[in-house]
Amino acid sequence: MGFYNNPERRSSGLGIAIISAIIGGLIVLLFTPLFIRSGVIQLPTNQTQAPTAPTKVTTVKVNSNITQAVEKVRPAVVGVESIRKTGGFFTNEEERESGSGIIFEKRNGKALVVTNHHVIEKARDVRVVISTKDEPKTVPAKILGKDKITDLAVLEIDDQYVTTVAEFGNSDVLKAGEPAIAIGNPLGFTFSQSVTVGVISSPKRTFQANEYISTEVIQTDAAINPGNSGGALVNVAGQVIGINTLKIAERGVEGLGFAIPINHARPIIQDLIKKGRVPRPYIGVSFLGNLYQFSDLELAELKVPDNITGGIVIESVEANSPAAKAGLQYLDVIVAINGKAVNSVVDLRSYLYSKTQIGSKIELTFYRDGKKQKTHLVLAEAPPNLTE
Repeated sequence: MGFYNNPERRSSGLGIAIISAIIGGLIVLLFTPLFIRSGVIQLPTNQTQAPTAPTKVTTVKVNSNITQAVEKVRPAVVGVESIRKTGGFFTNEEERESGSGIIFEKRNGKALVVTNHHVIEKARDVRVVISTKDEPKTVPAKILGKDKITDLAVLEIDDQYVTTVAEFGNSDVLKAGEPAIAIGNPLGFTFSQSVTVGVISSPKRTFQANEYISTEVIQTDAAINPGNSGGALVNVAGQVIGINTLKIAERGVEGLGFAIPINHARPIIQDLIKKGRVPRPYIGVSFLGNLYQFSDLELAELKVPDNITGGIVIESVEANSPAAKAGLQYLDVIVAINGKAVNSVVDLRSYLYSKTQIGSKIELTFYRDGKKQKTHLVLAEAPPNLTE
């Protein structure tokens, strides 16, 4: 019998083969990760890796109505610096305040700037700061005229650095919701020609601007901050539609800014250029106050009927004034002008300044000793220092 026909030898060889296979498998399992990491074994993949594209820098040129409007009018918006003397007679201390202004005219080597009266009020020296490509240029300014009632003033400067003149628009056609752009110097010259954008919240809002007059203003939610006073409120055509004048800064209040409508400002600006002030009609009386401010005892002395709650009480009548010629007296209570009720001194002045002219004949309704009376008078021109 040969070697290969031995049953015992066949059985021993089979066991060795099985053990060898097991050992080999273990070796493969143990060393395969090492071979993969070292690159000896490469695993096949069905994923195709996308080629890496080079990084591209894209420049977007923005050319909207807003940017065009700003580019058109922004160079005409300037800073206004007001220098006031403070301290006693023997001191030279100064106080500087800043605001904004709008260059609106250029002729004969001069340029005209409109700003707010309160920006330059009581100023010993006024300067205008013009932004140029190189650096801001500060030039001295002359006050041509100012008006406290409308809070407007006009300055004159040399036009050496002036490159742009603002165009006035039409504030009578404004609509609530249309874009509004405010340009000015909030918080001083560090933020000169800052641009804020909002909408027209109300094109005509009656607002008591000061102790003299209640007037119409433009309300906007475009941010207006201290230093913006006198700056431009602009439409998307790059036209000035208002002169920024104030904001309500109470705690918790946002987006309540106001501007003088440019159509209201135009005639005032022309008067300030030509005359240095705004001639206004006046009656020639001073007042004790509004009727609603009086006590019950005082009302009893005035003998005004109980159903009359609005009116103004005369304190004095100037000699030779329209009121004196019309027969008005101390403690007369004026309740209407040309048939329109007046509840306060502001109401009366607002009507006089906006609805009448010097030389106009008006009718006043008043109570004297409890009796209703009427009189007529011709309005004269107010003295120059009446509201200064």
